[in-house]
Amino acid sequence: MKRRAFLGQASCASLSSIPVLNTLLNLKLANHAAAQDLLPGTTDRKALVCVFLNGGHDSYNMLVPSAGAEYTAYANARSNLALASGSLLPLNQLAPASGGDGRSYGLHPSMANTAHLFNGTGPFATSGRRAAFVANVGTLIQPTTLAQYLAGNVPLPKALFSHSDQIEQWQTSLPQGGAQLTGWAGRAADIMHSAANQQQVSMNFSLGGNSIFQVGNQTEQLVVSSNGALSFTNSAVGAANLLALKNRGLTSAIGQTYANAMDDAFAKLTKGSAAAQDFFQTAFNAQTLTPTVEGMFPAGNFVARNLRAVLKTILARQALGLRRQTFFVSYGGWDHHGELLTTQAAMLSYLDAALGGFQRALDTLGLANDVVTFTASDFGRTLRSNGRGTDHAWGGNSLIFGGPVRSGRIHGTYPVFNQSGPDQFGPVDVGYGGRLLPTTSVDSYFGSLLRWFGVSETNLPYVLPNLPNFTGSPALNLLT
Repeated sequence: MKRRAFLGQASCASLSSIPVLNTLLNLKLANHAAAQDLLPGTTDRKALVCVFLNGGHDSYNMLVPSAGAEYTAYANARSNLALASGSLLPLNQLAPASGGDGRSYGLHPSMANTAHLFNGTGPFATSGRRAAFVANVGTLIQPTTLAQYLAGNVPLPKALFSHSDQIEQWQTSLPQGGAQLTGWAGRAADIMHSAANQQQVSMNFSLGGNSIFQVGNQTEQLVVSSNGALSFTNSAVGAANLLALKNRGLTSAIGQTYANAMDDAFAKLTKGSAAAQDFFQTAFNAQTLTPTVEGMFPAGNFVARNLRAVLKTILARQALGLRRQTFFVSYGGWDHHGELLTTQAAMLSYLDAALGGFQRALDTLGLANDVVTFTASDFGRTLRSNGRGTDHAWGGNSLIFGGPVRSGRIHGTYPVFNQSGPDQFGPVDVGYGGRLLPTTSVDSYFGSLLRWFGVSETNLPYVLPNLPNFTGSPALNLLT
């Protein structure tokens, strides 16, 4: 039976008032040093932070070809949704000799922080470039050409263009499905927890509730909040406090021994999860941020609040006994069938402020080389406007940033837009108004992240079963 992440009411009480949990917590605190050698022979500490844009982000209005005929083709394809060329924030891509693709791009005008991250300007003038993009990436089972897609003679991801299915496939990297679904970060944790025989607390932390992304065959995520743990414990006391009464009752229930094997197993699992949450909270609370760092996270921005919690958890990694951590942060509302221009501009500004502040904080605290942040989404969206917005499509563009990122580049292959027919917007358009066939698979994207993270070539097929299908494709080299 797997250990499930505990989803109790968040609270903050003295652990001494909960004897059952306190004993387990003290054992964990006493033994956490034994878990330090997560990867034998290494001393480094690394974190992957996934920011998932739920709803299907229209990323072809995030990263835009900005010059000459390429901009004209973009504007023709997008019609009333095209951004004015003069509004785009210029991206100073590296020269081809240094890895650039020789094309000109601009960024959505709401993403000033991201432009500075890419260009190494503004707040990042001292630290240098910190960001890159992965172009036209999406779910694939094997390399697929447009001719193969149209002929229907290659296996394709299940239920293309479906929100729930594509969210699942981005998080599992199993677009063909599986008898028992697990996430690729969860499978990576299987290997890394096994390598250390480490059972203190999961290396996978979700600030977006339960998700398949961090569920492995042996390990799962610890679901936390922007304030830390989710726990039965509560500082409030008194007969009138119903939450305190409920939590004390639940704590008493899970501390019992039951004759029924299922009841007893459930109580033990829940007690273990509660102890893990309290162990986490102790380490989390010990981390304090200076007013300068606190000020880098914009007030009233829930993505920024979650990334602030990510930062505190990274700072707590030694106390938690972790050399590797993954984080899942979710930001929904990107299903812009209508009101794309206005709504997306506001949401990108909100996201950009959170991401920029997070990277500035990492740089300030000397953590830049330990953390890589990347975006993912259900799918890209159609190039053609439906009048006010766009519809579900396939390939899209992702942002990746951090100290180890080979920045100032557009990795992968950004599509060439054209309009050779009423439903044809480019050489990888599968139809239906500009649904673009991905030219880079999610496996190639994630494989590059995991190599940096420490997953060996031997273990990569366990984490990404389809990756061997892409050995003949151009390799992504996203990180140093």
